[in-house]
Amino acid sequence: MHNVVISGTGLYTPANSISNEELVQSFNAYVQQFNSENAVAIERGEVQALTESSAAFIEKASGIKSRFVMDKDGILDPRRMAPRLPERSNDEWSVLCQMAIGAAEQALQRAGKTAADIDGVIVACSNLQRAYPAIAIEVQEALGIEGFGFDMNVACSSATFGIQNAANSIQLGQARAILMVNPEVCTGHLNFRDRDSHFIFGDAATAVILERADLATSEHQFDVVSTKLLTKFSNNIRNNFGFLNRTAEEGIGAPDKLFVQEGRKVFRDVCPMVAELIGVHLQENQLDVADVKRFWLHQANLSMNHLIVKKLLGREATVEEAPVILDTYANTSSAGSVIAFHTYQDDLPKGSVAVLSSFGAGYSIGSVILRKR
Repeated sequence: MHNVVISGTGLYTPANSISNEELVQSFNAYVQQFNSENAVAIERGEVQALTESSAAFIEKASGIKSRFVMDKDGILDPRRMAPRLPERSNDEWSVLCQMAIGAAEQALQRAGKTAADIDGVIVACSNLQRAYPAIAIEVQEALGIEGFGFDMNVACSSATFGIQNAANSIQLGQARAILMVNPEVCTGHLNFRDRDSHFIFGDAATAVILERADLATSEHQFDVVSTKLLTKFSNNIRNNFGFLNRTAEEGIGAPDKLFVQEGRKVFRDVCPMVAELIGVHLQENQLDVADVKRFWLHQANLSMNHLIVKKLLGREATVEEAPVILDTYANTSSAGSVIAFHTYQDDLPKGSVAVLSSFGAGYSIGSVILRKR
């Protein structure tokens, strides 16, 4: 059995950002047009009038102030309200592959590794661009990595589940090092005409290099002390888009073929589950919550993160203890907790214990205990 470290992380950020004010301007233009076109039906009570939104409402509900996106114009066009990402030929790298490469190259550099040092690629994300061939194998080809690659999807928890898969392979001697990447085009499955959710997601990609501790040379090493996963079925976060949609024409274009959630139910269900899992995980490793110097949590909702850490610590957490990136990135699904980890790790002193945790649809929860070398 080999000890495993995370030796490098990487982040790909799209060039375009949308502020709450810009998003609201587009949304309200759509609302005004809809209400105007349906004025008679609304007056008769046959159609419900839509309600405008505001930047203040968005920030209060989520803590989000802006988000990076792969396409800005299509999202802000009130006639379209969806990103425009033209199809690429089969001879071009896919959108997810392109994003993954950007994050992977940075992670390799921080780890002091080249493609020749990597034996496997895991692409773990919420929304895979296609069924096959695997995006991971495409990334493997693009980077010139020998070995194996596979895709996996555990929604917003995909990164922590991917870390455990990678760590297991390395511990068992099946690989020296594995590249785990999380390319997320979350705006592709978001209903920008839904007032309650149109502001939630942004796009980004993250990458993590895991390798045998005895082979690591990086200045950015964290021991993978332990991993713990949990799933519990729930329909409160769901997306029914899939390859069988064409077999049921009545469902094509329906709202449930995009992201849908019961936000209050998710908040009520998930927060105590996450706090309990992390607490038990620490106890199983003879660690006290007070030993944890930093919590890199899934970046979905600011109030959720505050409540989870408060349940664990018994008090409000400082921004140093539970750093936030969702104010500028929004919810980037599986990438969010890794963005927080990538951005807020270098200041930790050696020996610091920290927890990387993600949670989301499924329900699914992942906890990774790390110790800085």
